[in-house]
Amino acid sequence: MLDVDGVLVFGRPTDGQHWMVGLLDDLGISPRDLAREFIRAEWQSVVIGQKELMPTLREALIKIGTDVSAETLVSYWYEQSSRVVPDVLADVRDARCRGIPVYLATNQSYSRADYLLNKVGLNSEIDGVVYSAMAGHQKPDAGFYRFAEERAGYNPDELLLVDDKLENVEAAISAGWNGVHWSDGDSLTEILKRHIG
Repeated sequence: MLDVDGVLVFGRPTDGQHWMVGLLDDLGISPRDLAREFIRAEWQSVVIGQKELMPTLREALIKIGTDVSAETLVSYWYEQSSRVVPDVLADVRDARCRGIPVYLATNQSYSRADYLLNKVGLNSEIDGVVYSAMAGHQKPDAGFYRFAEERAGYNPDELLLVDDKLENVEAAISAGWNGVHWSDGDSLTEILKRHIG
């Protein structure tokens, strides 16, 4: 069970920086304003599927006072946050060649999950996916891990979460999973050798 953002996908395709780095220059939207009106205020409801992304974002953009449409912002956001880390992808492919199933376990809205799977092409690189909007829970909520077990059809002790957020790893271990806290530059192949062989 592999996390996406911060592990398999990291930043802008051009330079790996966070997608908001150029937001003010490119679209005239302050990252601070977007964080206040959308990310902190509304994102949690969107990421667990309680609210739809587009109408919620439209309301936030009205509060910010920009003429940029929700469609334009989402297109920019998804494109600027879609750099697949080559070494991690190579290790995913190697693991699957060795018969180790690789699932994505990620906090995502429906639309970004669809973008990553179908536009970026991750769907062809994995054995399955569990994401928060489909689960109705986000990591580190215990409900996410129960949903993932049922969805993938594995017992907790058969699962290994690799995630860059320590609280998500700790929650997985509390749920009976194995867990590894990912740091930039880690090798998925080496992690799998230590935990699976």
